[in-house]
This record gives sequence, structure tokens and C-alpha cells, in this order.
Amino acid sequence: MTAQFPFDNSYARLPDRFYTRQPPVPVEAPALIAVNEALAARLGLTLPEDPAETAAIFAGNRVPEGAEPLAQVYAGHQFGGWVPQLGDGRAILLGEVVAPDGARFDIQLKGAGRTPYSRMGDGRAWLGPVIREYLVSEAMAALGIPTTRALAAVTTGEIVLREGRMPGAVFARVAASHIRVGTFQFFAARRDVDALGALAGHAIARHYPDAEGPAGLLDAVIGAQAALVARWMGVGFIHGVMNTDNMAISGETIDYGPCAFMDEYHPETVFSSIDQYGRYAYANQPQIAVWNLAQLATALLPLMPDRDAAIEEFTAAVNGFADRFDAGWHAVLRAKLGLAEAREGDAELALDLLGRMAAGSADFTNTFRALSGAEPETAAAQFTDPAALTPWLEAWRTRLAAEGREEADRVAAMQAANPALIPRNHRVEEAIAAAVGGDFAPFHRLTRALARPFDPAPEDMDLAAKPRTEERVLRTFCGT
Repeated sequence: MTAQFPFDNSYARLPDRFYTRQPPVPVEAPALIAVNEALAARLGLTLPEDPAETAAIFAGNRVPEGAEPLAQVYAGHQFGGWVPQLGDGRAILLGEVVAPDGARFDIQLKGAGRTPYSRMGDGRAWLGPVIREYLVSEAMAALGIPTTRALAAVTTGEIVLREGRMPGAVFARVAASHIRVGTFQFFAARRDVDALGALAGHAIARHYPDAEGPAGLLDAVIGAQAALVARWMGVGFIHGVMNTDNMAISGETIDYGPCAFMDEYHPETVFSSIDQYGRYAYANQPQIAVWNLAQLATALLPLMPDRDAAIEEFTAAVNGFADRFDAGWHAVLRAKLGLAEAREGDAELALDLLGRMAAGSADFTNTFRALSGAEPETAAAQFTDPAALTPWLEAWRTRLAAEGREEADRVAAMQAANPALIPRNHRVEEAIAAAVGGDFAPFHRLTRALARPFDPAPEDMDLAAKPRTEERVLRTFCGT
């Protein structure tokens, strides 16, 4: 069966200074790890029946008909420091496909070889980050959080040098687009108003067709990011590298490098090995989103006819993130606590619980899941001092009683809001270690289990256990 991809490459029709046209660099011996057949069907792709042919496509050895491969250019602030040119240093955008329902998606290969934006890098990916991004991005999708998706993963038969000799791999990623805050920054820094206008028009048409001009675009992105970060925090997710080049205009989670999900709850939790000062700690994520959005606003200013009036308007819009985030965050917390109505004191009730969890080293996911059950008092077992939860449980029960909700309805609603399974760090690391040794069974098991985070199969419930002391993962690493 011949591969068929419904390509329509609108980004490739933008001016040449937006990218460098370049095919993927072929690899030595591609072999398929996994292909997301459900996602392929969603995109309207027809894939070869032979796994070797599919591997060749997703390794970049065989470019499907209609693709227009290119590496995108962008800039960005990395940990607050300005870098005037970044870009796809190890990724090639094959092109865009239009799904049967009319939705448009990018297909990108990560680890596809050197580009003009590689900055002395080798342009390749090693197996560990590919496994991590596949597992975590698909878990995020199953959790209902906007995210890029995993279409396929392949090994290359080549060695990649990182901290040692690592097996190479390529990751096929799907996104609504790969347009970033840093894409706007690149052209704004060069005072290329024509390119900036073309980019804004492209982003509006692609993502926010109801937005009116640059101000409408900014407002839409602010709303999307406020909702996204609130949902991240609701599952204990820490992005780990919230640079402006890692913030997608679409409002999707993008670039799963040193990301992680918390085990024990603490607002200052950091996993990323390169985040030495906790800039991107769990509780800092909303304020970092504001900082990034302020950079987007600054980049859009040249498109406004009255700069002074635009500064005032954009400042108010960015400052409005706080209220939009708070509304989203409080809605997430109410759902996690089984509260159907918004009432005064709800935020304080939720924050009281979080404070007790931090003091009691309670597991974030398992505490909320236990509260979701028919016997919520079992959540106390997650605390170093179980009695510390008792006063809060009494206040919570009183608040629930005020709504008169049926207990079965409360349980069902909470279990739909509080996952039993997340991609815990130690399980992801186990899957990576096994894959490096040639055993992909743990990866496939995690992929299957994490597709059902709210109603896991009974045989997968061991994956819900928090790590033992010797299993804890305290640092996660960027794949470059």
C-alpha cells in the first residue's frame, strides 16, 4: 500500500526568510518502535502495510509525496536571556496535513539531522527523550490537556553522543502548528514589519479566525495560555523549560524536554537539571506565562498604528492574565474537589488542602484520587501525619453537604477530574532504561495504560504507586 498524506503546506508558502528548505538527513537502519494508528486515522493518513516502509518515512529516509520539508527559524528568551536566533536545530517540518474534518496539523520529525539552526549540535535525538516525549505527550492528550501528539517513533541504527554513546531515534510529532512566541520575536528583533504582519495574519487564519488584528491575536493567546497552565497545574505537571521559544501560539503544550509530574506535592518543586534557580518551578508557571506573553505583546507592537495607545492596551491585556488564570485554576480545583457550584470560600478550602499536602509530603495524584473514592478518608494515608487531614475533611464534607449532591454523582464527577495514572518519572525512566537495552515492553505497557488515566485496567494499578525512596527521580534532563 502506498503512503498517502493529505498535505497542504501553508507555512511553506510564507516568505523564504521564515525557514530553510531542507530534507531530513537519512539514517543508517531505521526500525519502527511504535506508530499511533488512531492518530494516523484522525489525520487521514494512509500508511504502508510494511513496518519497514513506515519506519523509513518517519525516520526521514523516505519523504512522502506532497511534503515540503523545511526547518523553521525563531528566536527566544531562554531562562530570561535573549537569544536572537534559534530555530529547528534537530527538527524538520515535513508539512501540514488537512484531516478529514478540515482541521490542519503539522507533521514534524525530531532528530532529523543538522540544519542551519543547529548551533554546533549534531541534529539528532537519542532514544531517551524520544521515549519520554512519546509517553508524556500521549498521556497529556488522554488527560484532556491541549498538547502536541506522538505519531511515531523509530530507532536509527546509529549512535548519538551525549553523556555517553546512546542509541539514536527519531520522533514524529503532530501539532496544530509550531508557531511560537519566539517566532514573532525573531522578526520583531529584526524590525521586519512585513514578515511580522504576514506571520500574524497566518497565525490568526490558522488558529483564531475570529480574532481582529494583532490585539485580537494577543488576547486569544493569553486566554489559551491561561487555561493551559491551569490545567497543567491540576495534574501536577511541571514543564521545566518555559522559554519563549517553547510557548506555542496555539495554546498546546510543546517541547517535552526536562518535564515531569510531581509525586509529593510542593509548590517549589523543580526537576529540570538546567533550572538551577527554580525559575520554572511548579508554582512559578503562571507568572512565567505572563512574562512570556509580555514578550509576545512587545513583538506585536510594530504592527499597531499608535504605539503609545497599543502599549496601554497590551499592558492591560497581559495584566488580565491573572484573572483569567485564577478563574481557570479555581474551576480546576472545584472539579477536583467535587464541587458543582462556585461559592465563597472554595478557593480557601482548596488552598488549605494544598498547604496541608505540602506540609505532610502527600502524593499529589494519589491524594486527590483517594478523595474521589467512596471512602475519601483513605486519603489521610498519603500524609506523614494522617491526622493532619482530619480538620480539612470535616470542612470539605460540610461544604459538599451544602450542595446536596448525591454521593454517587460526587464520586463519578471527581474520578473524571482526578486521574489514577500519570506518567510517573520513575516509570518513564524504567521504560527508557529498558528500551536502551532493547526491551520495549515497558514502553508499550505504559503507552497502553496511560491511554486510560481515569479508568485504568485493574492489572495496571501498580503503575499508580508512588516511587519508593530508591526509585525517586529528582532530576530530569534536556535531550540536547
